[in-house]
Amino acid sequence: MAYKHKVEDDRCKGCGLCVAVCPKNVLEISEDINTKGYFPVYQARPEDCIHCAICCTMCPDVAITITEIAEETV
Repeated sequence: MAYKHKVEDDRCKGCGLCVAVCPKNVLEISEDINTKGYFPVYQARPEDCIHCAICCTMCPDVAITITEIAEETV
């Protein structure tokens, strides 16, 4: 199964809780400012993500989601 990891930049306030708990060190704080004046999180190393969803659980703003996506069949 394939999964999609998404951070909603405008909901993220860059608290860093998800960065601290990521077992694979996938997430980092961005140097770009979002529309609310915060530095949101982004996936610096998406290829290392194991989709464990710990980041989703820790996010107080529910800014991170991991969803299952259908694989295309030929």
